[in-house]
Amino acid sequence: MRLFKLPFKNNKEDILGESESRLVNIPKHIAIIMDGNGRWAKKRGLPRVAGHREGMDNVKRIVKAANHFNIEVLTLYAFSTENWKRPSKEVEYIMKLPIDFLQHYLPELVEENVRIQTIGEIDNLPKNTKLAIMRAKEETVNNSGLILNIAINYGSRFEMIQSVKEICQDVQSGKYQIEDITESTLEERLYTSHIDDPDLLIRTSGELRLSNFMLWQAAYTELWFTDTLWPDFSFEEFEKAINDFQKRKRRYGGI
Repeated sequence: MRLFKLPFKNNKEDILGESESRLVNIPKHIAIIMDGNGRWAKKRGLPRVAGHREGMDNVKRIVKAANHFNIEVLTLYAFSTENWKRPSKEVEYIMKLPIDFLQHYLPELVEENVRIQTIGEIDNLPKNTKLAIMRAKEETVNNSGLILNIAINYGSRFEMIQSVKEICQDVQSGKYQIEDITESTLEERLYTSHIDDPDLLIRTSGELRLSNFMLWQAAYTELWFTDTLWPDFSFEEFEKAINDFQKRKRRYGGI
């Protein structure tokens, strides 16, 4: 598979065999709803957790693909606020995956200039999961390459409600008048205030919904859906999504 032959670098000069035209109109920020781990395992007669393990391993492959195309931000929907409703054993296993992933791959991510960030309520994660994430963020904070933005314990409705509450408090304290509130007032209080909105949002596994993911930020994001289950989502599929994005005309409500 050609992905594993690619250099893990964030440099256009290292993109092999790419014509200059294919470097035009590359999305700066790609967000992915990584869906289908459980179904991947079920198709193979394996427990659901086996699908989550395979899905975790695919994260590294897609990070490499993002570097290949010089993507600036890759946001991965790892665990939603609704996912706590799943069986406790499955949730417990999922919460260990960031620990395992960072233990195995953090040195390589550090070496390759990847910066790890998160969106979501990480303070409510299990202690060891939170510590692993905080350590990864600290060890990559000075890196200037691809931002690997992990959405964990994230829910877009909760995010917006919390932002509105903060604005209400500022109005009550006299910091703002109601007339002063703009889109920027809310955006500055979202988890994503430090990054641009996604240009392209990919969802795997054939589901055609956003599932409470970046509802505000995706207002003008290009959407791309595939039936491929996340563990099977390959470099070729990633490239196909980018190629489709390059053909689209983004008018943002204009002509």
